[in-house]
Amino acid sequence: MIIAAIDIGSNAARLLINEVKIQNGKPEYIKLNLLRIPLRLGMDVFTLGKIGEEREKMVLDSMKIFSDLMKVYKVEHYRACATSAMRDAENGNEIIEKVKNHANLTIEIISGDEEATLVYENHVAEGLDKDFAYLYVDVGGGSTELTFYENDTMIYEKSFNIGTIRLLNNLVTDDNWKEMKEEIKANISSKKQVVAIGSGGNINKVFSMSKTKDGKPMSIAYLKKAYKEFNDLTVEERMTKYGFREDRADVLVHALKIYNFVMHWADINKIFVPKISVADGLIHNIYERVSGEK
Repeated sequence: MIIAAIDIGSNAARLLINEVKIQNGKPEYIKLNLLRIPLRLGMDVFTLGKIGEEREKMVLDSMKIFSDLMKVYKVEHYRACATSAMRDAENGNEIIEKVKNHANLTIEIISGDEEATLVYENHVAEGLDKDFAYLYVDVGGGSTELTFYENDTMIYEKSFNIGTIRLLNNLVTDDNWKEMKEEIKANISSKKQVVAIGSGGNINKVFSMSKTKDGKPMSIAYLKKAYKEFNDLTVEERMTKYGFREDRADVLVHALKIYNFVMHWADINKIFVPKISVADGLIHNIYERVSGEK
C-alpha cells in the first residue's frame, strides 16, 4: 500500500510518501520520498493576518508539485493537513478551495490538539522503558504541542501559540509563556522520572550535531550549551559556521529556547529524538484507518 501525507506548517510544507508492507504480522513503513518546501506562511499570517499573494502562489505551485509526485508514485491513500498558520489566516479557507481546483488536493485545517495527537500516533513511547513517563514536545513555526504519556495512556495534551516563526517576529507575549509554564507545572508530573520525546526539524538538526547515538537521549545540558552558542551568533554567522540554510539558521535558536523552557519547567533532564513528525503520524493514522486496525 502506498500512502502519502502532506503537512503544511507555518515554516515549511512537507510531502512524505511511504510504502506499507506487512512483516511478521506487523506493518513496516518504508520511506519512498520526502520533499520539504520552506513556504514560511507564518511570516505573512502572524504579522498581516493573512497569506499574501506571493506566498499564495507558492502554496498553489507547491501543492501542484506534490499532487504530480503522488501520481508518479501511484499513491492510493493520502491526507493533507494544515496547521497553525493556515488556522490563523483569514484567507485560509479561500486558499484551500483554490488548491482543490488547481491541484485536486483536499486540505484539512486541523486543531492544535489534533496536531499533538498526530505526533503521538507515532507510538514511540510504546517501545520505550515503562519505568519512565514521557512528554512529547513538537515545536513548529506557529505552535508547540505537548502530549504527556504514562503507563501506555495519554494523560494530557495541549497546543500553545508559541512557535519559532512567532518568536522570530516578536509575537510571543509574557502571558503566552506564563500560560505554558502554569500548564506544565499543573499537568506534567509523575512518581516516575519524566523524559522528553522531541520532534521537528530543529531538534533533529541539533540531535545530529550533538553526535548522540541513535536511540540514546540527549541531555538538557547540551541543549543549553547549543542555545548559548547559537544565540551569540548572527543568522549569517550561523549559516557560515554550521552550513545551515537561512530558514533553519533564523529559527533554530528560538526552537532551542522553547525546548529548554519546557524541559526546565517539567523538571526533565534528557530528551529522545527519534526523527518523528506530524507527517509520520499522518501516515500511521491513514494506514490504521484504511486497514481497520483501530
